[in-house]
Formats: sequence, C-alpha cells, structure tokens
Amino acid sequence: MRIVSERRLGEVLAALPSIPRVVASGNFGTPWRAMAVLDAAVAEYRLFMLNAQPGVPDRDGVTLETPFVGPGMRGRKRLNYFPSRLSLVPVLLGSALPPDVALVHTSAPAGGTVSLGNEVNILPAAIEAVRSRGGLVVAQLNPRMPYTYGDAVLEVGEIDYAIKADVPLPSPSPRPPLDVSAAIGDRVAALVRDGATLQLGIGAVPDAVLAALRKRQGLKVWSEMFSDGVLALDKAGALDPEQPVVASFAFGSTELYDWMHRNPDIRMLRTETTNDPAQIARRTHMVSVNSALQVDLFAEANASRVRGQIYSGFGGQTDFVVGAMHSPDGAAVIALPSWHPKADVSTVVARLHGPVTSFQHSFIVSDHGTATIWGHDTSAQAGQIVSQVAHPRARDGLREAGRALGFRI
Repeated sequence: MRIVSERRLGEVLAALPSIPRVVASGNFGTPWRAMAVLDAAVAEYRLFMLNAQPGVPDRDGVTLETPFVGPGMRGRKRLNYFPSRLSLVPVLLGSALPPDVALVHTSAPAGGTVSLGNEVNILPAAIEAVRSRGGLVVAQLNPRMPYTYGDAVLEVGEIDYAIKADVPLPSPSPRPPLDVSAAIGDRVAALVRDGATLQLGIGAVPDAVLAALRKRQGLKVWSEMFSDGVLALDKAGALDPEQPVVASFAFGSTELYDWMHRNPDIRMLRTETTNDPAQIARRTHMVSVNSALQVDLFAEANASRVRGQIYSGFGGQTDFVVGAMHSPDGAAVIALPSWHPKADVSTVVARLHGPVTSFQHSFIVSDHGTATIWGHDTSAQAGQIVSQVAHPRARDGLREAGRALGFRI
C-alpha cells in the first residue's frame, strides 16, 4: 500500500483505461474524499454503488450503476439499474459487470491490516474481481472508521494506493417515532419468541420492531444490516451473549460506531455469506422482517417500484424470505402501514401496480392486524389480508375487486 497525496492519487486515476467501472463503498461508508478525487481526475467512468446517499456525482460522463437504488441515485437520468438479489451481486461483479477500480473506506492501518468497518457488503468480492483483472484498489484511511472483525479485515498489501482523511462518519437523519410504526412493531414482536434469530431491513417499521423486543431474552442477529436498534437490544440484555451479531453492513449514530469498534461480539461478513439462503435456513427460528410499498390479495409484495419507476430494488428481501421460510420454525414477515399518508391511498391493492419483489411469506402485518399467510388457501389468504391488514376505508373496495379476481371473500 502506498499512501499518497490527493494530487498524486488524481494523477494515478487519470491514467485509467477508457471509461473504467468503479465499485465504491455505499450506504454510510462512502469514501467521499477519494470519490471527489476520482471525479475531478476522470472525465468518463461508471460508478457502481449500493444504496448511494446524496452527494454522488451527477454530470455528463458519469454513468451510475446499481442493483439497489439509494437516494443519491434515485430518479437520475444516467442511472442503469441491474435487478439482482443481493446475494448474487458478487457473481454479477465477477462476470457481467467486471470492475476496474475498488474505492473503499477503511480504518487506519493496524498490525498490517485495515478494516472495512461499517461497510463490508459486496466489497471483498469487488476487490477480488479488481485484483484478478490487474485493476486498482484505492482506500480512504480514516481513524474514525470502526475496526470491525470477520471479512472486514483486509491486508494492507491488498491495497494499491491510499489517502488519509480524518472525517466523521455520516449518520442517517433521526426519524421521529410514529404511532403507526409503533403499532406494527408491537404486532410483529408478538410473533418473535425468546431465542429467535432476527433479520430486519431498513426503515421506521424495523426500528419499531426492535424497540418492541427489548424485553426478550437470548435473541440472535443474522442480518444483512443493523443499526441503533440492535445496540439498544444489547443494552437491554436481550441478546444472546454466546452468539455474535452477524451482519454485512451497518449505519447509525456515533455511539453505534463506537460500540462496533474492536468489538469481538460483532462479525462483519461478506454478502455471499450473510445473504446465502442456505446459511439463513440453518438459523433456528429465523424471523425475517422486511417492509414493502404495497401488498396485494395474492399475498405478493412490491418493495422495488413506485408508479412503475424503480425506487430501490430487491436488496436482501428475496434472500431472507426464502431462507427464513426454510429455517426450523422460521417465519418471513412483511410489515407495512395500511395507508400511505402522502399519496392518500391504501397500501393493500387488489393486484400489484408494479413487479413482484417477494412472495409466499409467513405473515403480513400492518397497523390494523396480522394476516397468517402460510398454510392457508388463496381465498383465505386474501380474506385475511382484507380484514386484518387493509385500512377500513379500503376494505369494501378490496372485497369487490377480490371477488372479481375469483377469490371467495
């Protein structure tokens, strides 16, 4: 690893072959300083990130690529969306979309290693793909990045060039708790018993579920990501002290990052491991909790598109729904508010308005109730979705539409 100035790094990047593909840390681990050097030095390139946050370059010459759209790429005219389960994104990088550069955000060096900290995810696979092609691995070294263990640890010899940047890690904007989310959280928590293994996605509803689980005992975490809600479970003594928290990326408060730093009870693993449905299925009583934009009377969920336009993507939802359904006594839960306040429409529809993200769940939960999906015929499923999940304002219309579709409701 050669630690260089930003000027020198710009010279190195300027010599890249025509229109390189750059894979950069996403979520809240983006190396913004190194990315600025890249953008100033390279006229045309392809930028591949997961859940990119605001601040991503938006100009002619920069083509954005992702299988999971974040707010930094959402709605961009130069966006290329590649549908993929999160567990298969490393395969994508090793075949159809080979990268030329990996741009990562790491801890400061220690003992000949650095750590990818709060963002492991697809980066080990990206680094391997880059090195197999003779490309460049570039790191932004930051003493404020927590040193985490597992697949996060990287030998400094795997890095070609690095710059130093002592900068705070960003945190998501705090969301005020809503009564609707709290009601959903309580209903989902009722499906989780002591000793369960948890996976929760991103958003107000998963946060509310974690808040409602603080009195449980022996909980385990095997998830693609976690945030401050898991730290709160640890403080409450709800986690199994014999089992490490396993995830692939994390974001939250400064307190969360401090808790993660050199914590042997946290293992940050690569996506191919955390999101492998076979690995997920080996967890006993695996409870997967994910949100959706819409559900329909066929018990299908749309978590990807709004009015036909890509909003996010599959993410890990498909991986964990399948894995949890095969887990001993496991359950796959879709949780969502029954009504969309801004659009003033029901989130339960007769048929999805966009493509299906996932299907065949165990339960669908809203602020109005819980529908038990698994083990019921299609009409019974549809009837429960109408009477237990849908907002009362939408129920009569949904029953009429359901009967037109052939459901006996």
